[in-house]
Amino acid sequence: MSPDRTAIEKAGHRIAGDIRRTPVLHLPQWGVLKLEMLQLSGSFKPRGAFNRMRAAGGLGEAGVIAASGGNHGAAVAAAAQSLGVPAEIFVPEIAAEAKRERIRAYGARLVVGGATYDEAREASEIRAAQTGALMVHAYDQAEVLAGQGTVALEWEEQAPELTHLLIAVGGGGLLGGIAAWHAASGVTLVAVEPEGCPGLHAALAAGRPVPAPVGGLAADSLGARQVGALMFPLIATLHAQGRLATALVPDGAIRAAQQALWREARLVAEPGGAASLAALLSGAWVPPEGARVGVLICGANTDPGVVG
Repeated sequence: MSPDRTAIEKAGHRIAGDIRRTPVLHLPQWGVLKLEMLQLSGSFKPRGAFNRMRAAGGLGEAGVIAASGGNHGAAVAAAAQSLGVPAEIFVPEIAAEAKRERIRAYGARLVVGGATYDEAREASEIRAAQTGALMVHAYDQAEVLAGQGTVALEWEEQAPELTHLLIAVGGGGLLGGIAAWHAASGVTLVAVEPEGCPGLHAALAAGRPVPAPVGGLAADSLGARQVGALMFPLIATLHAQGRLATALVPDGAIRAAQQALWREARLVAEPGGAASLAALLSGAWVPPEGARVGVLICGANTDPGVVG
């Protein structure tokens, strides 16, 4: 079950001393950008990681364990380092070297756990059962969803006038947390996926989370095989009510959005972080008349040389 506003508010208080309150940037040509790529470890992920670990209370000597395409692993590693506990992070072979370096830099043990995220997750679960380490799931735990929902809490305080929010989707933890915050508001969410990773599209078509293809430019951050079970009922409800739109973007549009962010604002975003803007720039989603648009730039862990 998705968290509610109360759980998200509690998460906000719980992790206030651990995370950064990221800024927004008002750009007339695009809208209000929430710069979550400036978050600790380079993505929004520490919000959920810290909330899961703080809510668990005392962490044992086994520490924590996670599987990740890279950003969640870096976040868990950073949180573990901050809290003084060991971390073991399983990544798939497709994890970018820049993200592997960040995980190692935070002092975690890094293990390549298979070709895909799902294989890495399965390997991490086996290891957690052996060691007793606390599992910090990338997107399908209530505490993680509540932590990610604090993005929406902050954004609403910073730009309460927004009517439409563009959010990139992988496993759906970020979208689920933001949807939980806005479940009873008038804000419309736009869930953006790469064409190569259409997990939410597949789930909405089937009426439940189902396996979907994983590939393309943003697979290292948005490449979950299927979306999370906790977030899906709320997302399906909002979609049926017309309060959640979806968009698919090709790799070319994602790369163009990365380059536009650098050219127009001198911001470095990874492919997954630029996917939301790609929907706007490519016309995959067209704002209705009078819309006041927010765009979440959710990650920056990439080689800066690819965006210049």
